[in-house]
Amino acid sequence: MKLAPFLMALSAAMTFGFFIGLTFPVAITPKLQCGTLPWRSSGAANSRFGETRRLGRLWAPFRNSTASNATSGIVKVARNPQGAERLPPGIVVSESDLHLRRLWGSPTEDTATHKYLLALAVGYTERVNVDATIHKFSNNFDVVLFHYDGRTTEWDEFNWSEQAIHISARKQTKWWFAKRFLHPSIVAPYDYVFLWDEDLGVENFTAEAYINIVKKHGLGISQPGLDVTKGKKLYHVTVKRDASEMHKTDTGENCSNVHRRPCSGFVEVMAPVFSRDAWKCMWHMIQNDLVHGWGLDFNFWRCVDDPEEQIGIVDAQFVVHHGVPTLRRQGKEKQGSNAKVSMRQYKEMQDFYSRISNADKELANSTTTSSSPTLS
Repeated sequence: MKLAPFLMALSAAMTFGFFIGLTFPVAITPKLQCGTLPWRSSGAANSRFGETRRLGRLWAPFRNSTASNATSGIVKVARNPQGAERLPPGIVVSESDLHLRRLWGSPTEDTATHKYLLALAVGYTERVNVDATIHKFSNNFDVVLFHYDGRTTEWDEFNWSEQAIHISARKQTKWWFAKRFLHPSIVAPYDYVFLWDEDLGVENFTAEAYINIVKKHGLGISQPGLDVTKGKKLYHVTVKRDASEMHKTDTGENCSNVHRRPCSGFVEVMAPVFSRDAWKCMWHMIQNDLVHGWGLDFNFWRCVDDPEEQIGIVDAQFVVHHGVPTLRRQGKEKQGSNAKVSMRQYKEMQDFYSRISNADKELANSTTTSSSPTLS
């Protein structure tokens, strides 16, 4: 009986303490298990105080984020890209560009990154045609040259060369370079990426006028029409049409089904132009080991929402495809003859079709499995 008053008093004290804790919360810095800390101190007392203070500063953004959202019940924690988890979010820069910077002066006074990107796989033997091509692109373009013959300094004969990015790897293809140097995080600032071959005649082409047409018609993937009176073609849908600004389909006798590639939703691999969003998808579809890119054009449609509306050929700005087999010349007769290069191209195309077919089947099977009802 004598314990009753004591227990009642203890219960009241605990209840009072609980409400005091809710009213005046104490911010407790948690112990962070981060492995080896990046600081050291000699004095024990100063070390404990300094580390506690530093840890408090590290934890402050999360504590403040939690407190500021206490009324809504939502806790917002900044998330860094994979690999940058140890950094404070405010210092993380996850995107870059291919724009040259000065070594002097204030960074804030550097010229701004240009709006568009032209990427060309080039050999020095085609320098005259490449020079003519680059002159068709305005100062709104950053230019990157992928040198497959190892010759870079020779291009200094052209005034524009010092403003271009030069990347050299012998006997490599445009798609090999693109996979390694045009990651979406690197080309993120550019509205459009022109990924062209070096053997295009551009007498009737101007890049800015081309982009205006692409924007007008909402094309995510496009190419200039081909003048077959002076050059080559593989697919009738890519041939330039007279008195037309742009077309998206081939409704002629060459196509029994207008809704199938290459009758619609199709451009070739020699001169594609990608919007930023389309390239984000396209880069992931490029296979790391299939360097020739054969078969990609029949799957460009996967990288837009509505292929028959968002993929098209621009007739008003057209080019000539000379079809110069420059890459095949890079092979040695015994180790990499023209015939062997051609054989690999066809083999890569078969491999790509097989891979993407299997990927489609895996996706379909996983979707079917996840949507199947569970028997209880």
